[in-house]
Amino acid sequence: MEKQDFTATILVDQSPNEVFNAITNVSGWWSEAIEGDTDIINAESVYHYRDIHYCKMKLVEMIPDQKIVWLILDNYFKFTTDKSEWIGTKLVFDITKKGEQTAVTFTHEGLVPQYECYEICREAWTNYIKESLYKLITTGKGEPNPKENDGFNTELAKKWKLEA
Repeated sequence: MEKQDFTATILVDQSPNEVFNAITNVSGWWSEAIEGDTDIINAESVYHYRDIHYCKMKLVEMIPDQKIVWLILDNYFKFTTDKSEWIGTKLVFDITKKGEQTAVTFTHEGLVPQYECYEICREAWTNYIKESLYKLITTGKGEPNPKENDGFNTELAKKWKLEA
């Protein structure tokens, strides 16, 4: 059976080391509100967006310039009936050379179409990987969700009617 985990891939001209450093700088591409260390093995960090999404993760695997894996320890979505979605899933970044370029393959292991959050999460991850992380790697400046003010998550919340 074909794997259904969400996956997104980008190709960049930067080195695997530059890519690795950008990925571990999670506040530079996902959210400025990340709390905790995101570049130390076994360290835990927390992502949250208002009362809509809370996520606690642990860096469980790190092979410099090749692979980064975070395990989702706890998660809350205001908009799902199943409050266990994402718990026990993994955020996996594989970094490989493709000729003169570097490929980044992001896989959210366990995020499958059967999940209630799948369409929203697919849209969010596509933005964060193909837009924000790509820009952080290629220009030095990503488009993470800001600590304050409106950002991509605000647009998503409005589009999917997640706020009252």
